[in-house]
Amino acid sequence: MIKREKMKKIWLIGAGPMAQDYIKVIEALKTNFIVIGRGEETAQECEKATGCKVVIGGLDEFLDNKPEVCSHAIVSVGVEKLYQTTKELLNYGVKNILVEKPAGLHREEFEDLVQATRENDANVFVAYNRRFYASVLHAKKIIKEDGGVTSFNFEFTEWGHVIAPLKKAEGVKEKWFLGNSTHVVDLAFFLGGNPKEICSFTNGNLEWHPTSSVFSGAGKSDKNALFSYHANWESAGRWSVEMLTKEHKLILRPMEKLQIQKRGAIAQDFVEEIDYALDDSYKPGLYLQTKNFLEENTDNFCAIEDQLKMYSNYAKMAGYSN
Repeated sequence: MIKREKMKKIWLIGAGPMAQDYIKVIEALKTNFIVIGRGEETAQECEKATGCKVVIGGLDEFLDNKPEVCSHAIVSVGVEKLYQTTKELLNYGVKNILVEKPAGLHREEFEDLVQATRENDANVFVAYNRRFYASVLHAKKIIKEDGGVTSFNFEFTEWGHVIAPLKKAEGVKEKWFLGNSTHVVDLAFFLGGNPKEICSFTNGNLEWHPTSSVFSGAGKSDKNALFSYHANWESAGRWSVEMLTKEHKLILRPMEKLQIQKRGAIAQDFVEEIDYALDDSYKPGLYLQTKNFLEENTDNFCAIEDQLKMYSNYAKMAGYSN
């Protein structure tokens, strides 16, 4: 008799655009799931876009009915609610949680989630989906073949004139570096190694991000690679990551595609051999991120403990005090 694996059951918390991207992936993975939303209007928009029924009333009301605990939960709510939602799931006994970045807005929130994760013998991972881009996975392969990264640089310029009029919950735009720019920063340190030494400078300020608007710094990673970074939210620019090995410069600009420059050559060419099918069919990186999470293949993930360790660097880079 064939022993079947225990059926996975997912709770997807949230019904906004990001949750809708998750629904498309989870349906393709043919896994049982429930979507738990809060407001009726967002739920209706989600149902119209995906054809998927949404349980409304929010997580609190859902848990009041004492449902059987799920095997995995995905938290895709507003940035300001990520911490509280994840904490509620941990307290209810959920053992495997994937929470959208950055998982919290303040150091004490990360500290509390780490403690709760340990106390409940659970696993909490921060959803940095760019780690699972086809371009990034191929770059990672080349880096290994070349013997590792020797240096790297990255830019995380945000378009301040576009962000300024956005309506966000209190405190979200004030931590925009943490809530958005760390997509780039996390990816750079994921490929090149986490900072062992770092020297950071900030300048300027914006009404919606009062601590800084121009950023620069350098350091050495725990893989012995030198790195530098820059961003200017009051000027022109874009997101970019460049990794240098002894044989190649690997360019992620845009990050969805990989360009390569060989040592001794001037040309920078897009790598044609990469299969981008999954990233073209779904939100880039999301299919493999979700699949690996459900299969508990977590080597490429940012654990909540890792996010806490990195917070001191993030705060230093952005000029945050907490």
